[in-house]
Amino acid sequence: MPRTTAPDVAAAKGVRKIVMLAAYDFTSARLAEAAGVDVILVGDSLAMVVLGHDDTLSVTMEEMLHHVRAVARGAGTSLVVADMPFMSYQASVEAAVANAGRFLKEGRAGAVKVEGGRAIVPQVRAMVSAGIPVLGHVGLTPQHVAALGGFKVQSKTAEAAAELVADAMALAEAGCFAVVLECIPAPVAAAVTRTVPIPTIGIGAGPDCDGQVLVFHDVLGLYDRMRPRFVKQFAELGKQAAAALTGYAEAVRNSDFPGAEHSFSMAPEAQAAFETLLTPDAGEKDRHDA
Repeated sequence: MPRTTAPDVAAAKGVRKIVMLAAYDFTSARLAEAAGVDVILVGDSLAMVVLGHDDTLSVTMEEMLHHVRAVARGAGTSLVVADMPFMSYQASVEAAVANAGRFLKEGRAGAVKVEGGRAIVPQVRAMVSAGIPVLGHVGLTPQHVAALGGFKVQSKTAEAAAELVADAMALAEAGCFAVVLECIPAPVAAAVTRTVPIPTIGIGAGPDCDGQVLVFHDVLGLYDRMRPRFVKQFAELGKQAAAALTGYAEAVRNSDFPGAEHSFSMAPEAQAAFETLLTPDAGEKDRHDA
């Protein structure tokens, strides 16, 4: 089957729900693709989930490229979207196009994602003009966490909600093929979804969006440092993994692992000859016998 493209995602609005998953390596990409995930987002959230930072601001272009390449190798037919890290596109149109181009050329992504509304429309227009599909992101934008005062629900007032609708529409008019809505009231997300001509992908934005995105580790219960209200765990693999690793450690310490079934043998004659070679003075005895 051909790989899903940004136009395919755009065409899904009003036709079917879009499934997006944030994942960060080859193995998770393989699992996501096998599950039929439409879009794999290599989110800058890897700064927190994979690299252990407190927020997304510290992750670099080189780190993102490293993970995007790994995901692209495992994604199969899923569209791979690379999250552009903090200050890789905000400073100038030229930097935005150059860095976005690297994600497609070096990372083999099929699109990039950027955070912000009307303020970054010039960058979005330039990237789209350069042939780079762009996914927008409004609402709670983690790269603005310092300005927002933390990870908080956004657009809770009528005025702020109207501003968010305007931002989403501006991104659509600039050429974004879809837009992520994060951590906003469900009625606001429903209004954006009705208003903009491109798909909305919700995360903490209620059920009326055109699609949904969650993080691989959250879906499987592998990340316990933070669990937002909008996360639903579909498994508790973290507990199972901890139990399995404890069992492994105990088996090694008790000499229960490895067993014969995990080991390799030699032909009896080869083993006998090998043991002879290790016998002290074996070489001297052979010379005397000769």
